[in-house]
Amino acid sequence: MSDAGERLVHLVDDDAAIRRSVGFMLKTSGYRVESYESGIDVLKNSSHLGEGCILLDIRMPGMDGLEVQEALQQKGVSLPVIIMTGHGDVNLAVRAMKAGAVDFIEKPFEKDALLASLEEGYRRLSRKEATQDRIRDASVRLEALTPRERDVLDGLAQGLPNKTIAYDLGISPRTVEIHRANLMTKLGVRSLSEALRIAFAAKGE
Repeated sequence: MSDAGERLVHLVDDDAAIRRSVGFMLKTSGYRVESYESGIDVLKNSSHLGEGCILLDIRMPGMDGLEVQEALQQKGVSLPVIIMTGHGDVNLAVRAMKAGAVDFIEKPFEKDALLASLEEGYRRLSRKEATQDRIRDASVRLEALTPRERDVLDGLAQGLPNKTIAYDLGISPRTVEIHRANLMTKLGVRSLSEALRIAFAAKGE
């Protein structure tokens, strides 16, 4: 986990006074802040947003926070989103959370509430990075297998017994056992459950 000095917050709010005050609050707490005056502004930069949390106002002209959140997801941006709401916007905020937002905070908010929400956002970011690392590692390990060994592993991942795998692949059960032993050696695992964990991780499961 990096310290706050390395953490980036994308602040999206059409109100210049809010951008100044919240930006100042974050900078004095050691965060880096990039400000955007509208949802359209942040979407224009969506392909090169730095890794961090998005602090997104729910009520903005042009596109509201919900529309921006949806558009970011469609563009493949999966950074944690924290929604800022005014009084009476709780219903919208709940919809945003159902759509994947980490949290919502009501203006005017206390500094501690904002920092706690960001903390949860960074925890999500770390988990996402760990998951991506696991998928990459599993995929690299599976590349060492021959196509036939991959077929056998796929059969095992479906819960099929050796005899069924052998029948499906048109080979003998003994050959399936040999492939199974070889793939476990190549994957560096000692049990079937470990081999299956790698197979599932590569698929993001």
